[in-house]
Amino acid sequence: MNSEECLLQLKDWFIKNTKGNVFIALSGGVDSAIVAFAAKKAIGEKAIAITANYKTLALFELEDAKRVANEIGIHHIVIEYNELEDPNFVKNDMQRCYYCRKSLGEHIKTYVKRYQVTDIIDGTHLDDISDYRPGLKALREHKIKSPLLEKRIGKKEIREIAKKYNISVANKPSNSCLASRIPYGNNITQEKLKKIEISEEKVKELFNIRHVRVRDHGDIARIEIGRDEMVKMFDMRKLTQLDTELKSTGFKYVSLDLYGYRSGKLTVIND
Repeated sequence: MNSEECLLQLKDWFIKNTKGNVFIALSGGVDSAIVAFAAKKAIGEKAIAITANYKTLALFELEDAKRVANEIGIHHIVIEYNELEDPNFVKNDMQRCYYCRKSLGEHIKTYVKRYQVTDIIDGTHLDDISDYRPGLKALREHKIKSPLLEKRIGKKEIREIAKKYNISVANKPSNSCLASRIPYGNNITQEKLKKIEISEEKVKELFNIRHVRVRDHGDIARIEIGRDEMVKMFDMRKLTQLDTELKSTGFKYVSLDLYGYRSGKLTVIND
């Protein structure tokens, strides 16, 4: 399907499968942005975007969500809670994403009655089901619906829709919560999350990098860059500055992973 056909399919889904007001879980990424866009086109004021600031979300993600909601013209609410109050999440085992999504569903549901919402919708799409995503189980337990998945729409089509309709996050790299930078088995703390967020912003700022992860291996910061952008890193003056700045956040050693960025298909575990 081309972008127009995909959008028509999504709009048709909302018309046929929703009755009252709906929440669109808007993360700040392109997937949920397109779901929110289609919902607004299909059911108008019945579509409400909801974004959770759960304290492991990078600040720029929250700002992107606000900007996209404004572009779409959809009513947008932001709810706040602290994931770090959940010991199951903090222990950071391989079910971390399950606990995260379970908590998200529970908190969103507390707003359902206030906004007279009948359905909660997310941006899970066709390509997601080929990856290791324990969070999908939690979403299904909360009966959260995924029209992109139901219509078998993947990332390529999603980006095409976003480009055609000038959604600002059309080319935004896929991202995940800051906790994903901490290897399984290492407790998640606010200090670690802040250190990671500052470090990633420094890399982007110094080298004009779009796609970066700073993995926290205790004393070591392991920087992953998209292979297509790695050449930008080969500037000794900037590397020296980066080394100094990342060490100032608390790392003792700063390393560049020569393999480049690894997708979520790689499970990072400390030996």
